[in-house]
Amino acid sequence: METVINLDKIVKNYYIGSIVVEALRSVDIEIKTNEYVAIMGPSGSGKSTLMNLIGALDTPTSGSYVLNGTDVSKMDDNRLAEIRNQEIGFIFQTFNLLPRYTALENVMLPLVYAGIGKSDRVTMATKTLTEVGLLDRMEHKPNELSGGQRQRVAVARALVNSPSIILADEPTGNLDSKTSIDIMKLFGEIHSKGNTIILVTHEEDIARFAHRIIRLIDGMVDRVEINKNPLK
Repeated sequence: METVINLDKIVKNYYIGSIVVEALRSVDIEIKTNEYVAIMGPSGSGKSTLMNLIGALDTPTSGSYVLNGTDVSKMDDNRLAEIRNQEIGFIFQTFNLLPRYTALENVMLPLVYAGIGKSDRVTMATKTLTEVGLLDRMEHKPNELSGGQRQRVAVARALVNSPSIILADEPTGNLDSKTSIDIMKLFGEIHSKGNTIILVTHEEDIARFAHRIIRLIDGMVDRVEINKNPLK
């Protein structure tokens, strides 16, 4: 398998006056195409900072980050935005849906930024909503949907651009246990179609769906575990 993500000696510092906060300290991570990886760690371990770097939402203080053969660690904000839209689909704990937009309109948003024409946007978004089981909810707004349905809309929005990577930050954090399992089964279906999935979570039962678990402590990789019997 090809390497889709390569983090080499990544350091990320934050500066509060004269105080230096070392959020990440010489992190090395390699993720292959179509891997299913969970990133875990206690509060303050650096997992949110790591997610922001992998998602090209931030750049490291030092070290290199190569994404699909492109070094993104020194890019400016405009180029980072292009990379995010082309390569990465984001799924958030709070769904981040626009309340006045229908499910279809929310899913079409990344295609607007990509400059795709309206008729193609409608076709692509309809197809993706169908794949996540929401064809009959396309014209509903977020407040007319259950938590699980809203997360499915968020999943469809992440998938619609056919990104190489799905990056999910605590995707079941606002869902009940049954709905959480339904969403994780959906992730399994997405993974089976070839997507690379990176899941940031603090929940052990959710991490067990992943095939590999990277555990962070104090801004460093503590250990990597291979999950030989991932949940399905």
